[in-house]
Order: sequence, then structure tokens, then C-alpha cells
Amino acid sequence: MNFDIGAELRRVRVARKLSLRSVASAVNVSASLLSQVETGKTQPSVSTLYSLVNHLGISLDGLMKGQAQSGGEALSSSEYEDGHHGIVQRRSENPAIEMENGVVWERLADGGRDDADPLMVTYEPGSSSSVEGKMMRHDALEYGVIIEGTLTLRIENDSHVLSPGDSFSFDANQLHMYENNSPKPARGIWFVIANRDAKVQDLSNLGPAKGSSTQLPARSAVDVLNVMGDAKTRKLRGH
Repeated sequence: MNFDIGAELRRVRVARKLSLRSVASAVNVSASLLSQVETGKTQPSVSTLYSLVNHLGISLDGLMKGQAQSGGEALSSSEYEDGHHGIVQRRSENPAIEMENGVVWERLADGGRDDADPLMVTYEPGSSSSVEGKMMRHDALEYGVIIEGTLTLRIENDSHVLSPGDSFSFDANQLHMYENNSPKPARGIWFVIANRDAKVQDLSNLGPAKGSSTQLPARSAVDVLNVMGDAKTRKLRGH
């Protein structure tokens, strides 16, 4: 179930009354690239996505729980609740974000909670979390296990090659990057636990983008989910 990340990013930017050029400048990308992301002509890298959501004052889990689409049509309220807030979530119901150069995130069942972001992550051969080769950081703890293929995890000056069954756990405030240097896809299960009590962040907390004069209060996943849930309900009721 592909998620229209570009349209949602644009909706949030417009709601914040931020110009495309100002956001592009703040996250160190060109205005044309951001425009292509918002219109679905290209996908952001993992590091660019983290920079964008942080600057816009939203969370990744809230973004992925938002306006998930299947075949361009919104899910019904019963499908949304049963598929994403229930005990079991089918593979076909996973909200998926396809990012630049072959990285895919699939949001797994969370029971309606926001304690952690459960993800199935796929890195195609030659893909990485940053096409530019820049390491990133964000205010969270990351846990994961590789279930298929091999993936290289770089943390600061260390490099770790992970094979099926290998697991990892680290503070994502450290500069880090994922790379698949093998000829086969790498897939794993991630649990990203964000620091819900973090102070207002600026882009310096994300590594790739440097400094910003604009600081927006970070919203919790609960806030974002409630807002998006209310909007979805109004849409379903025809309001």
C-alpha cells in the first residue's frame, strides 16, 4: 500500500505557511528537487526525509500513519482501524514509503501505540540511506535485526557488516549510515524509539543539513495521529 509521501509533505508545508524555497534552503536541497518530491516525480533519500520532517515539526511515525492510500483511494474507517490499530496487520495493508535509490520502509502493526516505530526495511543492491554519502543523526534509539542479505552499518568511524540473524542497537544521535554493498537485496526489522521528551530540535541535530534560523516545536506522534485521524474522519463523513 504505497503512501503518497510527497503530497503529505506538501500539505504540511502549506499548513505551516512555509514557502517551497525556504524549506529547500533550510534542508540543503534545491527548490526543484523539493518540488519533484512533493509532486511524486522523485523520492527523497532517508537523510533528506529526516531533515524535512524535522524542519516541518512532524514525526515520521505520524507521517506514515497519516493519509495512507491504496490505488489512489482513501481507506474506509473500518479498514484503517482494523488494519493499523488491531492485533493483526496483513502485508498488503502495510503503509509503504519508497525512497531514493531503492530503499523501502513498510510500517508494521503498532496497535495504535506510538512507543516505537516498527518497520520492515529493504535496501536494494547499491542503495544507501544517503545518496550523497552524508551520515545522519536523529534523536532516537534504533534496534534491528537482519533477516535477509547483508547490510553495512556505519556509525561514526566504525563500520559493521550485518548478515542474517545479526542484530544492532545504538543511539541514533551518533552519525550513522546504512549501505547495501552486496549484489542482493537486504531486508530487516527495525524498531526506532524516538525521544518524546526531546527539546526543540534544529537541523544541526540531523547531520546532513546545517543550521536553521527557523525552529518549530516538535510534535509528538500522538498529536500528529490525532490531527490526521480527525481529518480522515471528516473526509469520510463528507464534511
